[in-house]
Parts: sequence; C-alpha cells; structure tokens
Amino acid sequence: MWRHLIRRLSEEYTFNKPSQTARLEEIKRKLNIQLPNELESLLKETDGINDEFDCPLIWSADRIIEENEELRNGEVFKDIYMPFDCLLFIADAGNGDLFAYSILNGSIQKDDIYVWNHEDDSRTWVAPSLKQFIEWWIDGKVQI
Repeated sequence: MWRHLIRRLSEEYTFNKPSQTARLEEIKRKLNIQLPNELESLLKETDGINDEFDCPLIWSADRIIEENEELRNGEVFKDIYMPFDCLLFIADAGNGDLFAYSILNGSIQKDDIYVWNHEDDSRTWVAPSLKQFIEWWIDGKVQI
C-alpha cells in the first residue's frame, strides 16, 4: 500500500527492506509506546523511505529509536526545550525541525502529525494522518 501510494506521487523515492518484527517491538519497549497502526504498517512494508539523495522521508525503525532516545535523554536538550516524551518523532524536514505524533496520557490517541520547530520549541499540527503528511510533503503543501 505505502509503496504504491508513494510511487503514485513521485518516482524519486526508494524503499528499504521491511522492518523486522523484533525492531518494531524494540521501539515499543524502549520508547514505552504502542505504534500507530499506519506507522507500524509502513515500517512492516519498508523500513523507512528515502528520497533521491538518500535523505529520509520517513525514518527507519533504528533511526526512530535513536533520535527519540537522544532527544528524551540528551542533557543538552533538557535546559533549552520542553520535554520530548510527549512526542514520537518519525521524520525530519532537513532544517532541524522534526515531525512527530503527539503522545497524550502515555499513548498516541490520534493519527495527527505535528512539526517541532527547533528554533522556538513550538509544536504545530501539519496533517491529520501519516498518509496525508506524506502526500502533502511530497506535493509541497507542508512547508516548513
């Protein structure tokens, strides 16, 4: 489904091998969160999506773990930003801003995607779902 959707929008993206179930379980365990169905299905189909320059449109499972752990536990961030444990980061804009699901009361309750602005620490809604985010990002409707 995801490959077909993205191929329909652009031929410039490449796909990775599917993420192993163990890696998805590791995300859940390490970040203490259930993955949204749409993100889990994407990672099961392709462990991240990259553009023609090998920059990720959606991060791999490894990068999701790495980036979220660094942001949540990095000492440098604690003094300058609000806590990040209320976000599950899944992608970046290439300028320092990151895209994420919102975590409320310990779970992701809606499919909405937000952008975290690294300059002012704001968190702004950008799309109602991962599918819509990908479509809008590729066609330029999401602008950061």
